[in-house]
Amino acid sequence: MKLPTGYEQFAAAARADGFDEVLERQWAAGTVLDTHTHDFAVRALVVQGEMWLTVGERTQHLRPGDPFVLDAAVPHAERYGSEGATYWVARRRA
Repeated sequence: MKLPTGYEQFAAAARADGFDEVLERQWAAGTVLDTHTHDFAVRALVVQGEMWLTVGERTQHLRPGDPFVLDAAVPHAERYGSEGATYWVARRRA
C-alpha cells in the first residue's frame, strides 16, 4: 500500500475504498485503553507520537508513517507514548 502524503489524500483514498467517516484522532500522553471493540472497521495512519496496539498476543509499536487496520468487532488494546499520538483514521460501519 502506498502511503498518503497528506490528510486530504488519505481521506480521498479511504472514501474511494468505501470508508464513510474520516477524522484525525489525538490522544494524550500516557493514555491507556484496555481491551475493547468497535462496531466499525478501521484504517489508520500514525502521523505524530507513538502508540502500542495489541490484538490477541501480538503488540505493534507504531510511529509516524506506520499504518494499521482493524476489522469491526476485533478485541484490541491501545497505549500511547510519552508525547501522546495523533493518527488519521477512516471508519467503515459494519
